[in-house]
Amino acid sequence: MSSSQPRSRGRRRGSISTSNTKPTTNTTTTKSTGPYDRGFQQNLIDGGVYPDQYEYPDGRVPPQPDNWEEINRRLGQPRPSLSPSQFSDGKFRKFKRADAHAFKEKQVTTSVIPIIEGEIRDTKCVSGGIPFTNLDHLTDGTLVPGNPDLYYGARPEQLDRRVRDELNGHIIPSTQDDLPLAPNFFVAAKGPDGSLAVAGRSASYDGPLGARGQQSLRSYGQEEPVYDNNAYTITSIYHGGQLKMYTSHPTQPTSPGGRPEYFMNQLKGWSMTSDPETFRQGATWFRNARDWTKEQRDDAIARANEKANDSQAGAPAVDVSNFSLVTSFASDASLEPYEIEPLTQESRTSLNEDSNTETSTDELALDYRFPAKRSSSHSKRSHQSQRKRRIAGESSGAEHSLRSGKR
Repeated sequence: MSSSQPRSRGRRRGSISTSNTKPTTNTTTTKSTGPYDRGFQQNLIDGGVYPDQYEYPDGRVPPQPDNWEEINRRLGQPRPSLSPSQFSDGKFRKFKRADAHAFKEKQVTTSVIPIIEGEIRDTKCVSGGIPFTNLDHLTDGTLVPGNPDLYYGARPEQLDRRVRDELNGHIIPSTQDDLPLAPNFFVAAKGPDGSLAVAGRSASYDGPLGARGQQSLRSYGQEEPVYDNNAYTITSIYHGGQLKMYTSHPTQPTSPGGRPEYFMNQLKGWSMTSDPETFRQGATWFRNARDWTKEQRDDAIARANEKANDSQAGAPAVDVSNFSLVTSFASDASLEPYEIEPLTQESRTSLNEDSNTETSTDELALDYRFPAKRSSSHSKRSHQSQRKRRIAGESSGAEHSLRSGKR
């Protein structure tokens, strides 16, 4: 506030108010709806976010994603780490004990799920228990933020900063910048006393949030939003020894300016505590799904980064002839003499391969040959000789004037 502006006439800090009258305000409180509320699922449906096995009022059944067969084939590929020689019956019995002793949701995520997921190559790509408060609302704004027990995303530095800024509300779940972004693999876990219905509602919410982010990444830099009817997001539910997995994918809005619709489809389910072979199958699909979603996420990020680089390369070229830097380099007599040699073909090829743009300012500048400078000693000698000639001329002129005056 400027000192010339009048200050507020409110009471000063530390003064005592003598009035007991309370101001009357008209406020409207809107209750947020979460997975524990029975109206949560209907809110999602009203917003075009549909659970597994949804059926339209006219009897139509939502479509499966176009890459359904590809996903099933990829996720069913055997993993050597889960062969009987690597994952023994003894390890399975250890898993059963961990499941039996996990009474709370937290125990499931810390002692049961890690056995299913196996080794994590990059722990900075995994998080959980973090409310998605930074994401834009998916429906009418009354739903609580998503909060998956586990989610897998990308490191922030993988994605160009410009893309992060532009797609912020679709791909960055939290205001804590170092957490994974663009998540597309989620886990909802419940203990024995937890509600399977609540886990299902959470999964039907988290999945579309991730699918929206993947669609935004693939649409970045495009003239129109990309809706290819493919699924790039998978959610998992673990409850009471049962593992279920689902895809989530968006479809194009049915009307101009409308919202896209999101659909959830179950892939498979396993009774993970029943026998070693069933566990191996379920864990195989889980680990393959984690790896496959990372591949899809990395591909979407690479596409967005390429578009960001293309837009930068398309900026107007800079005319290096107007740089004062070149002139000062060529005229500063206090610097040591130098000569810039022309680039060899080998050096030019190496520079072109390292460059991110087809024609960068650095490449244009490298083609410019600076004029050779004279040494500082040569410059000094030149100045001294010029000065001597100038003084000699002035002295000669003065003597000539004196002789003329005497005449």
